Amino acid sequence: MTDEAVRPHIDEDAVRLYGPEFDQRPRDFFQQMRREHGPVVPVLLEGDIPAWYVIGYREVNHVTGNPGLFARDTRRWNAWDLVPENWSLLPFVGWNPSVMLAEGQEHQRRSSAISDALDAVDRTELGDSCERVADRLIDGFAGDGEADLISQFADRLPPLVVAGLFGVPDAEVPDMIRDVMDVAGSDENAVPAHQRLQERMRALAEARKVRPGADVTSRMLQHPADLTVDELVNDLIPMMSAGHLPTGHWIGNALRLMLVDDQFAVTLQGGRGSVAQALNQVLWEDTPSQNNIGRFAVHACELAGRRIRTGDMLILGWAAANADPQVQPPAHGESVANRAHLSFGHGEHGCPFPAPELAEIIARTAVEVLLDRLPDIDLAVRPDELMWLPSFWVRRLAALPVTFSPATALHRTG
Repeated sequence: MTDEAVRPHIDEDAVRLYGPEFDQRPRDFFQQMRREHGPVVPVLLEGDIPAWYVIGYREVNHVTGNPGLFARDTRRWNAWDLVPENWSLLPFVGWNPSVMLAEGQEHQRRSSAISDALDAVDRTELGDSCERVADRLIDGFAGDGEADLISQFADRLPPLVVAGLFGVPDAEVPDMIRDVMDVAGSDENAVPAHQRLQERMRALAEARKVRPGADVTSRMLQHPADLTVDELVNDLIPMMSAGHLPTGHWIGNALRLMLVDDQFAVTLQGGRGSVAQALNQVLWEDTPSQNNIGRFAVHACELAGRRIRTGDMLILGWAAANADPQVQPPAHGESVANRAHLSFGHGEHGCPFPAPELAEIIARTAVEVLLDRLPDIDLAVRPDELMWLPSFWVRRLAALPVTFSPATALHRTG
């Protein structure tokens, strides 16, 4: 293998994937890149570290559907010697022995335990749990006549539900939620928060090994895949993070759409008919998981006319691929039936079955309960005052302030 084949190459016209251009109007950014560079774009990450940004729908499907050519293990990357110790993206690209970065038979073994454990979740019980949590959260602000639906509702509901699915003791849930948020923040708090999460997940796994329960953690331990406690700990953290953060952003983004788009006015007056359509439309237009680091070339190849070197990093542009004009569905009407978006990933490393179904139950129930309880809800600011948090990786509102007629708390228990 030649030195040229294993060293990253920096194109003169590479696009910097950091800065304010992307944050508020990503679709304009996608269109400009597609116009100037095509479906595979030479880019620079923070620190001007080179990579390829795959934004074509067909090309993303090709990359994710060919693990023998584009693999997941980040140790294959040919640019490690360019990465500083304090690089902000290390949490996204650093290798760890989890199912997220496993390949081949090892990935199949561990992902089968995840899928089977999740598939055993009773969907009716999950919906009931979501309703109870939603009612409890709404009770906390229903009498105020105003709320921030991000910090008081969308961010809080999924982790409370997911923690119950995995058997996390109620007393530990608030600290666990803080640690998950700190890890996602990728700042100086990320490393200690990850260490605390590992300790919490290890204690949970050890407890369930001794005394199994009717939860996902126990079912994974009892699975024929014969997971060790170490393997389970390393897989629980990304599972719980994936169940918590994107689902919360999905709820928040859908509520924003329903509040700013006249198409959903009837729903906001007490109906439920358009909730599923709003959730699906958000996955096409404002998907919570925008981009992913990604895949690494197993050997030199070509992709959409671009020369990819062995070990090159490919960033998967889920949102950009969804916005590809060749596949973008109409904004209204037929979009509810079109689920060909890539918002849950694709291929063997896509979101495992039946996680997307469970996430949709959580999101749909959350939105429906909120609309039932507060049918006259309205934005407290102009739509153009709503701000997206600056991030290349996720699509999340900073806040969603609303007003409504003060309502009586239900005081439900259980």
